[in-house]
Amino acid sequence: MSTTIAAPRSPRTPVSRKGVNLEKWGWVYMRVSGMILIVLIFGHLFVNLLTGDGIHQIDFAFVAGKLSSPFWQWWDVAMLWLAMIHGGNGMRTIVNDYVTGQTTRRVLVWAIWLTSGFLIVLGTLVVFTFDPCLGVTADSVLWDVCQ
Repeated sequence: MSTTIAAPRSPRTPVSRKGVNLEKWGWVYMRVSGMILIVLIFGHLFVNLLTGDGIHQIDFAFVAGKLSSPFWQWWDVAMLWLAMIHGGNGMRTIVNDYVTGQTTRRVLVWAIWLTSGFLIVLGTLVVFTFDPCLGVTADSVLWDVCQ
């Protein structure tokens, strides 16, 4: 009894590229960033939910206190950057796998990267320019702190 396995699909024309293999480095990035994100996310959840009063401690003052520390600013920005690039690369991979039209694929991949880049810039600005005293009036509980 002999079994024949069909040949796997191959590209229409052989592709030989010289230079950096971006797909390989994208694959490596997904693995490395995934491991780092596990540490960052579980550290974030531990500090926010399991220390102090747990979930009851989270309010505006808690967030303002965290974002006033350079350590937590960089922690949150690292988490933001890694997660957005990780997610954008994952969505790019899905588009490359399932979208057959070259123009549609190119438009979707550009849209993914532009949206990811915009959210990274916006999130980074929020973290580093956060000011809890902005717009505080005399009847606010933050009035004494912000004087």
